[in-house]
Amino acid sequence: MSDQSNIKNIAVALDIGTTKVCAIAGYLNEYGKLEIVGVGTVKSEGVSRGVVSNIDKTVKAIREAVDIAERNAGCKFKLVHVGIAGQHIKSLHHHGLLVRHDSNTEISQQDIDKLIKDMYKLVLPPGDKILHVVPQEYTVDDEQEIFDPIGMSGVRLEANFHIITGQITASRNILRCVEKAGLEVADVTLEPIASASAVLSDEEKEAGVVLVDIGGGTTDITIFKDGIIRHTCVIPFGGNVITKDIREGCTVMGEQAEKLKLRFGSALADEIYDNRIITIPGFRGKEHKEISEKNLSRIIQARVEEIFDYVLWEIRRSGFENKLIAGMVLTGGGSLLKHIDLLAEYHTGLQARVGEPIEHLAHGYTTQLASPVYATAIGLLKYCIDTNLDDKKVYVEDIRELTQKIRETEIEKIETVNTPDIDEMEVMDTDGGGAQRVTPGIFKTIFKKTKEFFETGIDSDI
Repeated sequence: MSDQSNIKNIAVALDIGTTKVCAIAGYLNEYGKLEIVGVGTVKSEGVSRGVVSNIDKTVKAIREAVDIAERNAGCKFKLVHVGIAGQHIKSLHHHGLLVRHDSNTEISQQDIDKLIKDMYKLVLPPGDKILHVVPQEYTVDDEQEIFDPIGMSGVRLEANFHIITGQITASRNILRCVEKAGLEVADVTLEPIASASAVLSDEEKEAGVVLVDIGGGTTDITIFKDGIIRHTCVIPFGGNVITKDIREGCTVMGEQAEKLKLRFGSALADEIYDNRIITIPGFRGKEHKEISEKNLSRIIQARVEEIFDYVLWEIRRSGFENKLIAGMVLTGGGSLLKHIDLLAEYHTGLQARVGEPIEHLAHGYTTQLASPVYATAIGLLKYCIDTNLDDKKVYVEDIRELTQKIRETEIEKIETVNTPDIDEMEVMDTDGGGAQRVTPGIFKTIFKKTKEFFETGIDSDI
């Protein structure tokens, strides 16, 4: 249950993924750490490869996840910060120029904002829109490699920009789903950027690192150097493709394939020494099926190596192949595969670790939240709070205040009802013996019980 004093500081984020929909609410405590007050996670059925494919199923999943999180948080959600991903996400680089008329004044934030605003006027392919504009480095009157030009003097202000684009229809479908679920969208953030804010340290971003977020339907890649996003892309397959390969390679049902992957799966077949035999129940009257653990790992390894082939190709395309001192960080549900960090090191030559989203969490977080599965959701919440510091949007309303008002209104109605005095109520004797006074106890009891009902404390489950 959220604290009354922090109710106005609570922010809400929504991660609409291929395998799950997660609603999360929290606030920043006095030490600058995230206090999570409510989490709701349900299975996602209306999303394919990071893009909404069924509006009704997605709306139902959003509503269920939000209901669970609201009960945990003890407040009603109004605004949510939503993540966007999918294979439609693209990135490009562009050069911007601003000629300042007054060389005596210093370069201000307004000049940089104008330069960034000009980038949104770029002509894009039909159906695309700009999601993020990330400044790389600036040039002031031929003085290059400047990361913060504010306060400098100069006439020509130039900058290189990393621009991330996505399809208008994909973002509209997400907005429509959230609105149909009874919520408003405060802002939309690219999910790879959100994941990076949850699992990467400032030192890693400065040194140079590639974040690989292996989700259910997509694998997101983000490259940082000098603390700046240098490259982003989305590979259109992830953990679900591995499950599909197991289903076809072992000729089992989809649910069985998923359980095999989670319980016995390994990304590196050479690490399997005992080679246990896994027995899977057959259909009615059919014999059990037996699969060796090593063969299962060979199927998984082949697909994971293909994912890392794409990752390596994107690293080379970015031009930062030999500049990633901090190596590779793996996150997302796919990073839970055993020995996947070892395979990443062998296949790419970069040092690798599995990133858990505990970098910004306050002490006392649950083991559930420490899983890489929640990297995107926690990252969206962190990004939402960081960007909401200036405009102070109100994301939630206190359900206890609303219930108190309803309760007071109902009590007032009961007390002001024009009822006859209970002690003076009489009933006619049908046998002709005259009127008899009724025992008032029953009416007093009803009135007392009704009043007590509305004066009792609110249910803790609300």
